[in-house]
Amino acid sequence: MDVPLWLALLVVGWLGVKLARPPWWLVAVLLVGGYLVAGSFLAPALGHVLK
Repeated sequence: MDVPLWLALLVVGWLGVKLARPPWWLVAVLLVGGYLVAGSFLAPALGHVLK
């Protein structure tokens, strides 16, 4: 099943806010930063490091 990246980020953000109660600005920074890195030239390098 193919899930759009924006939908996956939205679900992960919602779960993180519900479970950990971080400040909203921190959630926004992490989600936007992750979205930007996933679409950049750094994505293959980070994918290799995280596996």
